[in-house]
Amino acid sequence: MIRAFFLSLGQLSDPAILKVLAKVIALTLLIFILLGALLWFGVSRWIGTDFWAGESDLYGLAALTGLAVFGGTWLFFRAVAVAVMGLFADGVVAAVERRHYPAVASDARNPSMSLSLRMGLASMLRAILFNLLALPLYVLLLVTGVGTIALFALVNALLLGRDLGEMVAVRHMDAGAVRGWLETTRTQRLVLGLVVTGLFVVPFVNLLAPVIGAAMATHLYHGKRI
Repeated sequence: MIRAFFLSLGQLSDPAILKVLAKVIALTLLIFILLGALLWFGVSRWIGTDFWAGESDLYGLAALTGLAVFGGTWLFFRAVAVAVMGLFADGVVAAVERRHYPAVASDARNPSMSLSLRMGLASMLRAILFNLLALPLYVLLLVTGVGTIALFALVNALLLGRDLGEMVAVRHMDAGAVRGWLETTRTQRLVLGLVVTGLFVVPFVNLLAPVIGAAMATHLYHGKRI
């Protein structure tokens, strides 16, 4: 996994990967900007203030909305970013395969847009659902100092390892074979997920995390099959 990490870092300057990175960052940030704007507008209407007037109530509204957006971004950024990554994963996976695994690159088949969209949405819904279910435990474990971090890392590592691995495997396997591969690589995918989860909690580095994760998953997939 260390080798996969450094190989992935070394290929970040690849034009094909930079193109995907720009798309993922732009679309992910746009989604959160739109959600923040909708939240502001909705709350302002709900409390009966004039959205366009500079009323003093809007200062408190701005603070509350900002806090909600910040909290939502912290909790759901990785869910949205990985879902968006699912739409453009082919670009990263194909670039890694061309450079490091040319013998198998020609055998790959890009999943349809509908399949990519389904996988992306499923990934996002799983991440939101499981993190919301774990939220009470996150709060309770705050008193331990490290319990919340450990549980957050475990939950998201399991989910990320599955989602990133699936993005690569569908290019080479049918659905049944993908499930079998996921079953036999649980430990390796958990380690992959832990690394990428760690990247997601580092400011600015988290913008690179989906692309690095997809590249690492490609090395994991082919490293287990060669």
